[in-house]
Amino acid sequence: VELELEGENRESPRAPPTVLNLLPESLPWDRFSSWLECVCVVTFDLELGQAIEKTNICYLSFPDSYSGCLGDTQFSFRIRQSVGHKLLLPGEEDNYNQEAPVVLQRDPAHYYGYVYFRQVKDNTIKRGYFQKSLVLISQLPFVNLFHSLLNLVAPEYFEKLEPCLEAVCNEIDQWPSPAPGKVLSLPIMGVLIQVRIPSKNDKIGASPLKQSNQEPILIHIQMLWELMLLGEPVIVMAPSPTVSSETILALISCIAPLRYFCDYRPYFTIHDSEFREYMTRTQAPPNVVLGVTNPFFIKTFQHWPHILRIGDVKMSGDLPKQIKVKKLTKLRTLDTKPGIYTSYKTFLHKDKALIKRLLKGIQRKRPEEAQNAILRRHVLELTQSFIIPLERYVASLMPLQRTITAWKVKPAIVILALSHIVSCLVNIILTHWALLRRFFKSPNFDGWFRLRHQEMARKLQTLHLEVLCETDLLLWVRDKSEVEIVDLVLKLREKLETARIQHLPVNQQLLHKLESYINTVISSLPEDLQAVLQQY
Repeated sequence: VELELEGENRESPRAPPTVLNLLPESLPWDRFSSWLECVCVVTFDLELGQAIEKTNICYLSFPDSYSGCLGDTQFSFRIRQSVGHKLLLPGEEDNYNQEAPVVLQRDPAHYYGYVYFRQVKDNTIKRGYFQKSLVLISQLPFVNLFHSLLNLVAPEYFEKLEPCLEAVCNEIDQWPSPAPGKVLSLPIMGVLIQVRIPSKNDKIGASPLKQSNQEPILIHIQMLWELMLLGEPVIVMAPSPTVSSETILALISCIAPLRYFCDYRPYFTIHDSEFREYMTRTQAPPNVVLGVTNPFFIKTFQHWPHILRIGDVKMSGDLPKQIKVKKLTKLRTLDTKPGIYTSYKTFLHKDKALIKRLLKGIQRKRPEEAQNAILRRHVLELTQSFIIPLERYVASLMPLQRTITAWKVKPAIVILALSHIVSCLVNIILTHWALLRRFFKSPNFDGWFRLRHQEMARKLQTLHLEVLCETDLLLWVRDKSEVEIVDLVLKLREKLETARIQHLPVNQQLLHKLESYINTVISSLPEDLQAVLQQY
């Protein structure tokens, strides 16, 4: 496999952190880097073989089996990012993530790969086939946008090669940075793509993820919702990378607006560097959802507690054959039939009315978008009925605004033991109680609670700064010693710097007012102290 990279900052490397404050507002390739890490071209070379280090990207860019992938195929994958690989400008990532919904936030620990694979017969090639993938690598989970972009770029690239790719990268480098809540115009190859990234304040709607391949598992949607909520280890065995990645992405999104904090791999191969980590039987399987296509995995992952086998799905007017829940002991042969192999018992009762409505929609050829909206509304209501009482309880831990004063340390958010949370919620949530108890032990609860705590701490920091901005500092310093005044100035400057770096939602006029107060206070000090403070 041969891999070429386009769009990386090879000629304009990032400056070290010590000189970031001296950099101009925009560096070469900065705008490109706000959307993509790089563009990869992966070619299968029978003689060269695997001759580069980026093996994960190479293997994940090709289907495990090429027999059913003649023509063009699109799918996606997700891989871990090397520690300290990329350096962002101050506030670059923070600003976007603070405005975006949690499910669309930039992921600093992983890369998303969006693949356009082409396989056509070619007698001039020793192998007999032309096999090449164009791959977009990004920290952003913009599945629909990047696959749409590949639909435009890839066919043109396969005809015109590198000059086309270079022009595309230069066009992307002219795009505005991702901005939640705004309509962005993204010109590419003579086409104007208009996209709006949702804001965290938007009303939650239906996901646009494709659903046709998931019709056979509709009757088990509540079981799958519970497995995703609890972060259970799940293997999805699919006939192709496309079905695998679409199924995984649909599963992890079914608990939205709750973020799926566990690991997930929309497409995973035996060549992956983490294969041995997941294959071990000496400890319990990790909290990860893996999408695979190689039949070898059926034997390898027999010890996993939940395995979803999806067969080939052919769209027609007839009802698709619904897969069944089966015992794990039956998962032994390579010709294993489609089904959910698990011993898991659901906490919630199956919604028969919903299932009947969805199956009737399939019979009547209801549009896929309408089916998707029905399903999305159901799982959204399910998630909200489960999480809203938790949200209300956590919000009650926030200190009252009247307790926040300028000259006292800002009050802390009360962090209670899990047992106390359980006792407080037992009378609020009755229908989901057993499921809730399991949820408290899951990585998804831990991630959700940590995120909510960070949000509340940020809100508390903002409120405290607003109170300081409205305080008459000149009145306070009248009877204070020089040491106390200098200490105050240094602390206030630190708060102002933090507010700007973290993009705290404080009115700019208030910040300017506080800065003006600080300068006035400094001017009241002796000249030697003024000179010292001006240097900091």
